[in-house]
Amino acid sequence: MEDETKRILVVDDEPDERLYLATLFEDNGYLADMAKDGNEALEKARAQPPDLITLDITMPEKSGVRFFREARHDPALGTIPIVVVTGVTGLGGNPEEFYRFLATRKDTRPPEGFIAKPVDQQKLLETVEKLLA
Repeated sequence: MEDETKRILVVDDEPDERLYLATLFEDNGYLADMAKDGNEALEKARAQPPDLITLDITMPEKSGVRFFREARHDPALGTIPIVVVTGVTGLGGNPEEFYRFLATRKDTRPPEGFIAKPVDQQKLLETVEKLLA
């Protein structure tokens, strides 16, 4: 086991969702920080880069898509794994459609994970564990 506990930045505009995810991660041995939108997330990530970011897509101020693109192109943040956790599931409620939308941006590599809301705790924790191994 590593000495350093992995840090996860939870980005979601819904306070209950932020708290739920942060508590889930903390209960499973991670440190969790929270941001309410893309602007706050960029500030926090630049001040203390996390080991992984969970990112909602639909948020006020700066959307998850804008944050995602900015983070990917920021030399200090570009290598941090991002797991999209969102209720935006694309055409017909199929999460793969939205993932493909993000993955087809020519200048931006796709997110490392995609979890549709309501969150499957086991799937989310398995994805995070795999990415932080």
